[in-house]
Amino acid sequence: MFNNSTSAQVNVITPDHVYYNNIKSVKFNQSGDPLSLPMYTIGTGEKLELSFDDLDNDVKNYYYSFVLCNADWTPAQVNQFDYMRGFSETRILNYKLSSVSLQRYTHYSVQLPGTNSYPVKSGNYLLKVYLDSDTSQLAFTRRMFVVENKAGITGFIQQPIAPKLFRTHQKINFEVNTGALNIQNPFDQIKVVVLQNYRWDNALTKLKPQFINGNILKYNAEQDCIMPAGKEYRWIDLRSFRLQTERVQRSEYHSNSTDVFAVMDQERADKQYQFIKDINGKYYLATLDDYDPNFEGDYASVHFSFGAPEPYAGYEMYIFGEFTNYELNNSNKLTYNGASRAYEGTIFLKQGYYNYIYGMVDKTTPNAKFSTDMTEGDHWETENNYTILLYYRALGGRSDELVSSITLNSILNRK
Repeated sequence: MFNNSTSAQVNVITPDHVYYNNIKSVKFNQSGDPLSLPMYTIGTGEKLELSFDDLDNDVKNYYYSFVLCNADWTPAQVNQFDYMRGFSETRILNYKLSSVSLQRYTHYSVQLPGTNSYPVKSGNYLLKVYLDSDTSQLAFTRRMFVVENKAGITGFIQQPIAPKLFRTHQKINFEVNTGALNIQNPFDQIKVVVLQNYRWDNALTKLKPQFINGNILKYNAEQDCIMPAGKEYRWIDLRSFRLQTERVQRSEYHSNSTDVFAVMDQERADKQYQFIKDINGKYYLATLDDYDPNFEGDYASVHFSFGAPEPYAGYEMYIFGEFTNYELNNSNKLTYNGASRAYEGTIFLKQGYYNYIYGMVDKTTPNAKFSTDMTEGDHWETENNYTILLYYRALGGRSDELVSSITLNSILNRK
């Protein structure tokens, strides 16, 4: 039986959102690489992997379908027959009931694109997974990227020149070679999106080239493409609930459940920068025992805490990362406990390795954005990935084609 956290009867479909709280551990990535962006190139044999768990521990009829979207994730005004081949929807047939674990669940998985349903047009796609061939019973959504390489991107990362940003921000410089694309008006036909560590909540959009030289568009204006560098992500190793790792304070074992208490985290905005190799906010499922994490990995209630002598007046605090879908809602909001002098929250997680950060939203400011200024801080040396997505709309075209992408690393591609 479903335990609805939010109604699945939705008019506006949100990308990367889970509509039922019996759905856990949704992973969507390139085959064999759980830390990658779900992107594949038209005309290749590349595959994507989608997997998730249903905690109801029964067998349901899950289906998936695709919706072509524009660069801003609004649905493209294109008939599905023009961007898909094969069936308009496909049932997920591969599932396995959990074994060994205390928490019972059904693990579903599928490789995309399938032979019976696949996109033929490049661009942004919204993957919808729903029940019983009924799109109103939406279980979750995920972003997917289909690229057809028709252009090229090169670039590098550097420190900004501005004294106020020099020590805390990173600047992305890049240029686009439009190649054989028919570009009459690059300011209208070309759109560029820059993602930091695959996040969309703080993506850079509406970027315009500073210089145009034939087929070359240069994006290197001093005030553009500058982002707070953040700090390396915090981490917790949950690959074993029995062997308590460095970031685990203690674990409590019950007859049918497990509670894991993480070591209390502290504010580090004013602390000296320290490099710690991270996975840039992502997570992957794994076990230290000889178990298959997909259907033998267990779940635990993981208790996080962030020490604070007193609450941050006017702010709400959240724990944030891929495992929270990069969203801010009640499931990952922390509550201040005056007795322990800490913000506290609990998240139900599967065995694996997780990255996360803490941040706050100013309740007194309308439409305030998530900020880590007071919890994590920023340092220009932080290792980050920057993914540049290049979209092109042909004259008279009805959708934004994804014609190139590149991921730059702030250390490997630093100038």
